[in-house]
Amino acid sequence: MASPKSISIKDYNYTLPEDRIAKHPLEHRDASKLLCYKDGLIQDHVFHQLHDLLQKDDLLVFNNTRVIRARLLFKKASGSVIEVFCLEPADGLDPAMAFQEQGRSRWTALVGNAKRWKEPFQEILVTIQGTQVPLKAILEDRLQDHFVVRFEWPHDFTFSEIIDAAGNLPIPPYLKRETEADDLVRYQTVYAQYDGSVAAPTAGLHFTPQTFSDLQQKGVQTAHVTLHVGAGTFRPVKSDTMADHDMHEEKMFISRETIQKLYEHAQKGNIIAVGTTSLRTIESIYWYGVRLLSKSDASFKIAQWDPYELEQHISAPDAFGAVIHHLTKNNLEMLSGSTALLIAPGYRFQTVKGLITNFHQPDSTLLLLVAAFIGPDWRRIYDHALANEYRFLSYGDSSVLFPG
Repeated sequence: MASPKSISIKDYNYTLPEDRIAKHPLEHRDASKLLCYKDGLIQDHVFHQLHDLLQKDDLLVFNNTRVIRARLLFKKASGSVIEVFCLEPADGLDPAMAFQEQGRSRWTALVGNAKRWKEPFQEILVTIQGTQVPLKAILEDRLQDHFVVRFEWPHDFTFSEIIDAAGNLPIPPYLKRETEADDLVRYQTVYAQYDGSVAAPTAGLHFTPQTFSDLQQKGVQTAHVTLHVGAGTFRPVKSDTMADHDMHEEKMFISRETIQKLYEHAQKGNIIAVGTTSLRTIESIYWYGVRLLSKSDASFKIAQWDPYELEQHISAPDAFGAVIHHLTKNNLEMLSGSTALLIAPGYRFQTVKGLITNFHQPDSTLLLLVAAFIGPDWRRIYDHALANEYRFLSYGDSSVLFPG
C-alpha cells in the first residue's frame, strides 16, 4: 500500500460556488438527487430510488451517533458572549457515562472569545422541568488547540438534561447562519441513537422510514456502528503535504452483532458503507483484526498511518474473525476504541464494495477519501454534479459509488 504522506492537498481542489452549497434541507429527506457511479458510468436518480440500485442481501452499515447541543453561550455583564463548544468528555471518559454525570462534568472544548474570560467562572440559568438551575463553567486548563472546562450545577439533573436545555445544536460553519428550529430535527438522522457527535453523519440524512421499508422489501440487510463525529471533520488541511497533517481522533463503539454481520458479508463482498464515518469505522475494525493476528496487540486505537505500516495480506473475513475471537475470549459484547485513520489515494480498501456519501468540500480529508475510493474519476463525478445542479455539502444531495 502506497503511503499518501507526499500527497499535496492542492491537487484535490475544485471550484465550489457559494450558491451550490445547500444552506437548508429540502422539504423531504428522500427527495434529494442521487448520483450513481458504477462501471465507470454516471447516472442521475432520486434518493428514494436507492433500493433499485442495490442487490438483495447487500449489507448497509449506518453510523447511529446523535448530534449533541454542544454550543453553550455565556453572556457577560458587559454584553460580550463567551462560547463554550463541547468536543468530548475529558480524560477519555465514555460519552454515555459523561452524559449521566450529575453535579459536575469535565469536557475538552473550544472557547470563543476566550481572551475575555477573566472571571473564575461563567454562569447562566438553565430551566429544566420548571426548575431554574445555575450552570457554572470553570476554565481548568488551556492547551495548545483546546481547553478543559468543568461544568457544575447544584441539582440532581444529568449532564444530558443540562446540555439539552442550555445548549445549541452546532450546524456546519460553512452554512453561515444561526441554528434554526428545523435544524433540531433535520440535522439528525432518523435512526440517531447515541449522544456524542458535534457534527452529523450527513450521508444518513436522506434516509426515511419509507427508505428502510423499501430496502427491507428488496432484501437489503442493515447494521449499525457508532462513531462520534468530532469538530475536526470541518478542519481544513493547511499543511503542504499530508505528512504534516494530524488527523483528528474519534471514538467508536461496535456491537458483537454488527461485527458478526461484517464477518459474514465480507465473505460475500457486499458491504456498503453509509457515509465516510461508517467506512472509516469498518476499515478500522479490519485493521484492529490485522493487529490482533500479526502483533497480538489488544489495544483498539488506530493511528492515522497504521494501515500503511501493518501487514497487507490478511483477508477481511480473517480480520473480522480475529476480532470476534477476541470478544469471545474476553466475554465482551461491545468493542470500543478510537480511530484517526487517514484514507487518501494510495490506500487499498479491504472491506466494502460501495459508499453512499454527500459531495464534500474542496481541500478536505473527506474528498481525499472519495478520491482514494474511486480513483481519478472523482473529478468527472464532481464536474457532472456541478453541471447538473446538484446541491453540495451537509444538506446537499447524495451519491452511491461503486469503484470499478
